[in-house]
Amino acid sequence: MTTLVFGHKSPDTDSTGSPLIWAWYLTHVQNTPAKAVLLGEPNTEAAFMLKHWDLPKPEIIADVTADDTVVIVDTNNPAELPPSINEAKITGIIDHHLLVGGIKTKTPINITIRPLACTATILHDLMGDALAQAPRAIKGAMLSCILSDTLEFRSPTTTAHDRAVAEKLAADLGVSIPELATALFEAKSDVSAFTDAQLLRMDSKEYTVAGKDLRVSVLETTAPKIVLDRKASLMAAMDAVAQEDGADQVLLFVVDILREEATLLVPNDLVRQMAEASFGCTVQGDSVVLPGVMSRKKQIIPALKL
Repeated sequence: MTTLVFGHKSPDTDSTGSPLIWAWYLTHVQNTPAKAVLLGEPNTEAAFMLKHWDLPKPEIIADVTADDTVVIVDTNNPAELPPSINEAKITGIIDHHLLVGGIKTKTPINITIRPLACTATILHDLMGDALAQAPRAIKGAMLSCILSDTLEFRSPTTTAHDRAVAEKLAADLGVSIPELATALFEAKSDVSAFTDAQLLRMDSKEYTVAGKDLRVSVLETTAPKIVLDRKASLMAAMDAVAQEDGADQVLLFVVDILREEATLLVPNDLVRQMAEASFGCTVQGDSVVLPGVMSRKKQIIPALKL
């Protein structure tokens, strides 16, 4: 029986790279045959990572069955997982997000959730000395995941340990962190081929706040003007996306990686009220700049209220 390893829907770099890393470890170190899979198309940065390190794009699956053995990485939220996740034989969860609840398992399992910026950092620690056996591409994926999730150490989720692991990997690989990070962020910022609906779902998570079901979307970019020039059409698409996805509202935060700030689009009174209550700002017009806000996990979700 081959264990399936996957992260969340709308896979970013960490949810694309970490399944590959852990599947390699299970297969080649733990002698447990494993296969990385995805729950959707990887975003542009994740696709760049795969090409840069010459890694195969994992198969995309829509659901799991009672016959599947799985390990979940980079999430523990059932809303971000296959519809039948509670039917599968879950053997492990490795994550760095808040504990949501709702996953049911058939037997006791191994769960590792640590307050680090990146799942790949946790995988590094769990693998220990075995990482020395890993191919260059697996180490490269690990480094890419950390640089992506920490925004090259700019994100407030970054810990000293995330940075130390990244620097050790870069030295081992002979890679320049600034050069790799710049290439990753340029790939992340290339959104010209995507529709408004695709952009709203690209890096998006579902949360309930004050009785409102929200799709909280984040676009991290070094070229925010490209996204903000589409502000009117993005706001027009929010109602359709919310309706199709069973949400009350879509929130879109455009994170400027270089200026270290987020712009929240404000299409209606609900978002205006939520922005002012959550971030202590005064909204004038259809957007508001939130200085220093870069992390959905640490700065956006914990702050949201009405």
